[in-house]
Parts: sequence; C-alpha cells; structure tokens
Amino acid sequence: MSKLSIRDLNPAGKRVLMRVDFNVPLDDEGNVTDDTRIRAAIPSIQHLVDAGAKVILMSHLGRPKSEKKPEFSLKPAADRLNELISVPVKFASDCIGDEAADSVANLQDGEVLLLENVRFYPGETDNDPEFAKQLAENGDIFVNDAFGTAHRAHASTAGVTGHIDQCAMGFLIEKELEYLVEKLEDPPKPFVVIMGGAKVSDKIKILERLMEKADAFIIGGAMATTFRLAQGHEIGKSFAEREEEALELARGILQTAKENETPFYLPIDTRHTLEFEDDAPTECTDPWEEGGAIPADREGIDIGDRAIEEFERVIADAGTIVWNGPMGVFEKRGFDIGTKAVGAAIAANEGAIKIVGGGDSVTAANQFGFGDKMDHMSTGGGASLELLEGKELPGIAALDDK
Repeated sequence: MSKLSIRDLNPAGKRVLMRVDFNVPLDDEGNVTDDTRIRAAIPSIQHLVDAGAKVILMSHLGRPKSEKKPEFSLKPAADRLNELISVPVKFASDCIGDEAADSVANLQDGEVLLLENVRFYPGETDNDPEFAKQLAENGDIFVNDAFGTAHRAHASTAGVTGHIDQCAMGFLIEKELEYLVEKLEDPPKPFVVIMGGAKVSDKIKILERLMEKADAFIIGGAMATTFRLAQGHEIGKSFAEREEEALELARGILQTAKENETPFYLPIDTRHTLEFEDDAPTECTDPWEEGGAIPADREGIDIGDRAIEEFERVIADAGTIVWNGPMGVFEKRGFDIGTKAVGAAIAANEGAIKIVGGGDSVTAANQFGFGDKMDHMSTGGGASLELLEGKELPGIAALDDK
C-alpha cells in the first residue's frame, strides 16, 4: 500500500489540514485523563511545525450526536497539546464558517490551531460533500494521521480528499501500516497469534485470514469459553456466544486448524468465581481435556494456572507475536492474572516482533507496565481489526498514491 507520506511533502508556508484522533477520555472537570492519542500525533505535528507549515488540526471527541455540547468540546485536548508541544496551540470554537476561517487566516507559519469537534455537525458522519468541502477550505494540503478513525468514510477522513489536491498519511498511519501490513507479509517464524476478548464472531475474519500464515494460535477470554462450549463442555454462568450460529463458527475454526495442522491452544484450565467483584475468591477447573467443567453456579473470568504455563512456553519461542484481546476480565483485581502473565511473557521475548492490536490489549499493556517493551501498540481498535482482516480502510484508500 504505497501512499503519499508526510515525508514527501514540501509544506513550508502552506496551510496543512491534518486529521488527528484526539478522542480522549475526560474527567468530570474536563481534564484529559489519558493523553496517549495526543502524544501519538505529536511527531507529525512537530514535523510540519519545523517545516514552517501552518498546521490546522481537526478531530472528533465522543458522540455528541450532531449537537454542540460543551462536554464534548476539544478545548481540553488543545490545552493538553499546548503542554506537550514546542509551540503555542490556538483553538477555534468552530470547525467551519467564519470563526474557523478567521482563526486560520490569522495563523502564522509554524503555528498550530485545533478546530472544534467535527461531530458537532451531522455532515461529518454522513460524509456530506458540502460539509467536507467546507472543512477542506481550511487547508492547502491534507494529512491524515487519525488511524483510529481510518476505517470510517467520514467527511474529515475521506470526504475532504476530494477537495484538496495533495493528500498524504502522517507518521502514525505510516507506522500502523508498517507493522499491521508490511511486517506480517513474511513474518519471522514462529508466528504466534494471541486472541482474546468477548466474541468469536467479532474476530472470525482475522482468525480465517491469519490461519494461512500463523504457526500457532492462543485463545483466551470469553472467546475461549465459546470454543469450549462448542466442544460440548459445561461452562456454568460464563459469558459466551451461545447461539448455534456462533458455535458453528467456532467449530469451523477448530476444524480448519486441525486440517491445516496449525496448533490452536485453548486454555487447559479456566479460573472461575462465585462473585463478580474485585478480589473475589477464585478456583481453577480441572483440565478441560480430562472432562474439566465450570460449575453451574460459577463464572469463568480468566485463564487458569496451567493455561498460563503452556501459553508462556509457546510465546517464549515465537519470532512474531500479534496480541489482540485480554485473557480475562483484567479490569477487576484478582481476575487479571492471565492477562498480566501473557503480557509479561510477550514483553520478555526480546527477539520477537511484538505487535499489540489496539483496544483493551493496549490498555492492559500500559496498565501492567509492558507498553514500552512492545514494538508497536496500535492506536486503533476497530481500524486495526479491519486491517488485520485484510480490509481496505476508506481513510487510507482516499489518500494519494505515490
């Protein structure tokens, strides 16, 4: 996927309209509580500032449902960026119209302006051509560095490209493509895919696509419970996809893995509890292969101790690792043992290419202090999943080819 890069631009003196992903969490006082996405955009912003461009940033925040709601204002994001970057960051109280136009007109070379939330207008998610044209009037060049929204054909990600002559990707999207596409074309072996989270049906396409390349799969979380149910085991009150359609998907994946002779590691045992609360007492099942079952009144909430030991051995030998999804309900104390252990095992494999595929896996890696040990942690949940599935992302496809 050879797209025009920010590296290829000559932006000096130009208005560069840049789509960033500043959809960050805020506390009750309106302060940014996690600035990871803001920090991820800084290399591209700083590059344009250093080149003498006028940098106009646009983003969404939350779901204001096309209404101008103060609690969804991007002003806190502007304030946080202002603390992190070498030049003052200005803020416009609108993203189109006179307020935006005046703010852009007053911008000097090497300065940064953040426009107000693009989702205050229905034309953003509708990819309305007129709204896209109004946004595009703010720039001479367009740079998309918002990987987290690249899978959406919105006005600020795809629509604007029809009204600006030069459209390129930023450093963040460039890195996402490097790790989620290029490095997985011929990955160092063994290539181990670790999948967790809630639903098999959400990740069936990834499992099917990577089945052709992966040397082994490790499955945890509620996904594993669905597979065990599909095999005919008792899973108690555990969350699982119990519909026959989902169970058939699980059986199909197991059959494909068997036919391809691809090791498909389900947890040998499962940690379960009576109480879904922090620090609740837990027990591990007997090995599933020997008839282990979760009692009818208990709920599986993590992989068991034997599963952790087996998964650690597989991970230690890997040459490439893709991790997408936690092993259990890691948000609760005492239910985080498996996710923490798997994250630690990945981090400890210094020779492997280690890719964390966005969403809860990134949250877990940061929470347990493994983030800096990973080669790449994707900033996009849905976008990374679709890229791993082999889908074309509209926000990237719309950019200029080299």
